Amino acid sequence: MPAKDLKKLLERIHTRLDESSVGISHLVGDLAIADLANLINELTLAEAATVVSMLPPPRAIELFNEPIMRRRAAILEQSEASRAAEVLSGLSADERTDVVQKMNHHERHRILPKLTGEMRKELEGLLQYPPHTAGGIMTTEFVQLQPSMTVSDVLKHIRSVAREKESIYACYVMEPGSGHLLGAVSLRDLVMAELNTPVTEVMRKKPVTVSALDDQEDVARKIGKYNLLAVPVLEKDGNVVGFVTVDDVVDVLIEEGTEDILRMAAVEPGALDRPYMQVSLPLMIRKRAGWLVILFLGEMLTATAMGFFEKEIAKAVVLALFVPLIISSGGNSGSQASTLVIRALALGEVTLHDWWHVMRREVFSGLGLGLILGTIGFLRITVWSAFSDLYGPHWPLVALTVGIALVGIVLWGTLAGSMLPFALRRLGLDPATSSAPFVATLVDVTGLIIYFGVAVLILRGTLL
Repeated sequence: MPAKDLKKLLERIHTRLDESSVGISHLVGDLAIADLANLINELTLAEAATVVSMLPPPRAIELFNEPIMRRRAAILEQSEASRAAEVLSGLSADERTDVVQKMNHHERHRILPKLTGEMRKELEGLLQYPPHTAGGIMTTEFVQLQPSMTVSDVLKHIRSVAREKESIYACYVMEPGSGHLLGAVSLRDLVMAELNTPVTEVMRKKPVTVSALDDQEDVARKIGKYNLLAVPVLEKDGNVVGFVTVDDVVDVLIEEGTEDILRMAAVEPGALDRPYMQVSLPLMIRKRAGWLVILFLGEMLTATAMGFFEKEIAKAVVLALFVPLIISSGGNSGSQASTLVIRALALGEVTLHDWWHVMRREVFSGLGLGLILGTIGFLRITVWSAFSDLYGPHWPLVALTVGIALVGIVLWGTLAGSMLPFALRRLGLDPATSSAPFVATLVDVTGLIIYFGVAVLILRGTLL
């Protein structure tokens, strides 16, 4: 739906809500479900709950299954317990668990008794797994097959249970009575096989699996690596307890990607749970202020470093002209290296044991990049001095100072930016916390020490 049409519909809904809620379901009845989700996302929480309460139950369930639908738990908390339970009952097990995890304990105790005993037992079992693990995002609604079945038996069984299962594209052959996984078979393999073929001849006997406590990012990487539609989730005893589908992984990647981007920008995660324009100004300030204060205090050390070289600056004011150039080059190189290593760690391309290989590569990268920038800086001062006396009679030494300092600072920035993510991962922290601003602040302070240290060595006896 075009933005201007959505705005007009929002205005009509606001008017109708101010007067009476009657007729709202008619206003949104013909909307595509994605457009309806966008509309609900733009309303206040109270308005959204009112609109959802006016929808027919199947329509509300369809809405809550829409990936872009936000504030699902908060909206159900505003609803009557029986209505909320009706919507939850229509969701798949993993979606239902995700919604309930975000409810406060009071609302859980109000709504969950309205569910059936079997559904409540299943939900309580899933809630025992940590939220960001395979068990926390899996669904228990998968097609179980007996090893004695033929392909014909399997297809008949799938048709009989398809409406009750979240996915039928991947089915699992289980050992009778034990719950151990014998193999996996895709719907494509079944359709292409002869009807009288035993399912044990069609199945893949060693399917890719994950543990219930595996991190959701590891699960996402495994599904991507092996190009799977779903992956079985095993408990410690080897029994299958559910499976994670590719659509669950997409949600994980969006969530984890958002958190990493926020951390790399020195913004506390959680600020963008809602669309940017819906985040309140106090919340936006609170989420951004913490890191900014820390970075500001760190940058104050820059003034301390410059104060330490106050006499040198007073004797050779020309050195101050290159301070912005020096610190920005170090910060930029550090930010580049940090971003590359964080990405490699996130994708599993490198591990903690690879830190030495990464450092060796970054030493050569830093030297190469530093030589490029140092040469440009040296040539810039040389060419400028042919037409101006801005840098004084000792401009060759000034050019040499800037050139050598750039090599050292870019090398140091590259090393610092590449090693910080490893250090944070080793401490059990998120590598994305070594955000570009944090690396830049660190390199700014140390870069000044390198710059003025080189200047003292080269310019002593002339300008200093």
